[in-house]
Amino acid sequence: MKKYMLLFIVFIALNLVGCVKDPQNPNIIIIYTDDLGYGDVSAYGATEISTPNMDFLANHGVQFSQGYASSATCTPSRYALLTGTYPWKEKRARILPGTAPLIIDTAQMTLPKMLKKQGYETAVIGKWHLGLGTGVVDWNTQIKPGPNEVGFDHAYIMAATQDRVPTVYIENGYVDGLDPNDPIEINYDENFDDQPTGKDNPELLSMMWHHGHNNTIVNGVPRIGFMKGGESAKWSDIDMADHFLTKVKNYIKTKKDKPFFLYYGMQQPHVPRTPHPRFVGATSLGPRGDVIAEADWCVGELIKTLEEEGLLENTLIVFSSDNGPVLNDGYYDDAVEKNGNHTAAGVLRGGKYSLYEAGTRVPFMMYWKGKIQPKKSDALVSQLDLFSSLARLTGSDLRADDSVDLLDTFMGNSDMGREDLILEATTRTALRSGDWVMIPPYPGPSVNTKVNIELGSSNSYQLYNLSQDVGQQVNLTDNNPEKLNEMISRFTLIRGEDYKKIKKLELK
Repeated sequence: MKKYMLLFIVFIALNLVGCVKDPQNPNIIIIYTDDLGYGDVSAYGATEISTPNMDFLANHGVQFSQGYASSATCTPSRYALLTGTYPWKEKRARILPGTAPLIIDTAQMTLPKMLKKQGYETAVIGKWHLGLGTGVVDWNTQIKPGPNEVGFDHAYIMAATQDRVPTVYIENGYVDGLDPNDPIEINYDENFDDQPTGKDNPELLSMMWHHGHNNTIVNGVPRIGFMKGGESAKWSDIDMADHFLTKVKNYIKTKKDKPFFLYYGMQQPHVPRTPHPRFVGATSLGPRGDVIAEADWCVGELIKTLEEEGLLENTLIVFSSDNGPVLNDGYYDDAVEKNGNHTAAGVLRGGKYSLYEAGTRVPFMMYWKGKIQPKKSDALVSQLDLFSSLARLTGSDLRADDSVDLLDTFMGNSDMGREDLILEATTRTALRSGDWVMIPPYPGPSVNTKVNIELGSSNSYQLYNLSQDVGQQVNLTDNNPEKLNEMISRFTLIRGEDYKKIKKLELK
């Protein structure tokens, strides 16, 4: 009897080992565009620009009509995506300078950390913009903590944005291609001696600044912040898309024998818009349209690489954007002049920086060949929900408090979405609940005149029924006092004492 029992135990053990060696978890790729609007994708109604590869993901996967980023600006949305936590709970989750410290606590659970526990290789390639180091960075030595310390095995990034210094790539904490005899110095307050700037030396510019972007000049483009040194490491703007795509392709090819998680942070169509010469004139919309065409091509190249490597049927692709669109965001680049009949926000009101729908409602699709059937879904979903949903997909027991497990919805097997969602734009927040949106009163300008976008601020409450008025043209507060009070109560319950303190400060 003991002999048979021993054989049974050995048999079970061998099968358990087999399960570990042969995981069924798919590769997971998140393609995260930068400032791509709800109306910038032809699958979402764009008529003046064609995005066939983005459309492929939408038309052969689940295309969400009510998919949201967590914020109307980049850093907080990225924080929420990787942590499953509302960004307003982290006061540092605001648009960061290139010298900002890492805002994700290294002890905090993150999406890549969770997936590592499930046997995944993890990588981030592209835009980071979540801070690096502890506040005082020596760019000439290893820079940490950073992506590697919050769960990424491999990181090839730019520190912040394409319009901010430092204008170099960083690989696993080290500036790529740095000459130690030409050290990098960065300062966001004062310029260095004898360094030309966009403000003082317009004759050196190939792209003129409109507002805010008038400091150090790199490749003829004035940036935010001051930089000296590091000439051999500076990136080529027109080659950036190709450069990151090459890194993405190489990663896929070298990691294909083990489940991997790849966070692909694209820089398009964020300013400065610098399409490769291959894409100049690809659209009638000028550089903004051209870099969207370039980004779409990159998506196609990624799909092609997965297909060539035999990975397409075992890869879940998530596609979305960090916030809504903006035309003039700091440079004169014909984005406004050549926009024509294109509406980057689609049928929505507002845009980047706005509490109105176009600030946070973005293109959002899930594609997995053979596993997800084509579907258009009106379910309310947020990028916050990827953490808990992917945890269940990969067999993890971990969940994030603000992340709802919507795996069945993401896979197209359910029409159920989340009921409530806090929307954010800078320090302001609003509530989406069911078909309704309630925006509390916020003092200050109603329009950002620099970018010509309605911010959603008002001296009184705003209430909209999106099922009847997706463009948010009719404020229903006077006609629906009961619904307004219900929304205010729900909003205050979710925001708690933190919201009460914020309102007290803002109304002083």
